[in-house]
Amino acid sequence: MAKGPEKNTKNKALHTKLLNRKKTKLQEEKKAQALRLKALVTKMNQKKEE
Repeated sequence: MAKGPEKNTKNKALHTKLLNRKKTKLQEEKKAQALRLKALVTKMNQKKEE
């Protein structure tokens, strides 16, 4: 039985790597945004108390 063409796993692996990198970057940005927001809320609450 004849085999089909070899699968191109290199591009698939590279694509997965890039997608994972993008996902990680988005998660980091989301965490950073949450921290900035939290700091801002804390600052405003302190101002309100004064």
